[in-house]
Amino acid sequence: MPPHFAYRCTLVGAGPGDPELLTLKAVKAIASATLLLVDDLVNDAVLAHASPTARIVHVGKRGGCQSTPQAFIDKLMINAVHEGERVVRLKGGDPFIFGRGGEEVEHLRAAGIDVDVVNGITSGLAGLSSLGAPLTHREHAHGVVFVTGHAKPGDSGTDWVQLAHTAQQAKLTLVIYMGVSSLDHIQQGLMQGLPAHTPVAVVQHASLPQQREALTTLGDLGSTMAREGLQSPSIIVVGDVVQGAWAWAAQPQRSQKLA
Repeated sequence: MPPHFAYRCTLVGAGPGDPELLTLKAVKAIASATLLLVDDLVNDAVLAHASPTARIVHVGKRGGCQSTPQAFIDKLMINAVHEGERVVRLKGGDPFIFGRGGEEVEHLRAAGIDVDVVNGITSGLAGLSSLGAPLTHREHAHGVVFVTGHAKPGDSGTDWVQLAHTAQQAKLTLVIYMGVSSLDHIQQGLMQGLPAHTPVAVVQHASLPQQREALTTLGDLGSTMAREGLQSPSIIVVGDVVQGAWAWAAQPQRSQKLA
């Protein structure tokens, strides 16, 4: 039997930004919290669902920027739960997709705290969906790989050359998070296994009113992002499924949006 825990904490995925993409379960969890620990990329509009009496603490976590130390966040969660707070750890996207949710679960359980997880829509899905294209397709992509472009300090990170060869052979879509700062390295590695004409979509601020996007090819990825001024946070989607976004962009009502 699983261990019995006297205390509980909830990790909630706030989705990619659009508050209307919250799940009903996420809204209920947010409303019930007495303390919300909120990541940097969570849209402030999401906090409208919080109780007026709830304490809201921003513990910014954003790749490439100065962030609240993870050890401090872990300690804050554990202490608050033990003090009887109903704690919600509110994280952008999904807690278990590049959100350090797994690490936080381990620390909480080691402290005798059980964890409920409420999934959220990840930006890698919302970004390409907003361009009318899927991540998988029976003719173009047999699977999808979510991969981070931001390696842990001291870690060599993803082998982009090997990943490119695998994607080419297995017909996989690559969805790259936090890849802007390492764009040149990523592009060079992928081009050793994928053709330069491979379609690519870049989506910045997925699902938000300020969303911007560009459709390009792998060979032109760096120059396109520089020309369009696309910065972090951006999702980079590589693969033939992006052809669906090209078809979407060709519609008369869409062409001006991507011009």
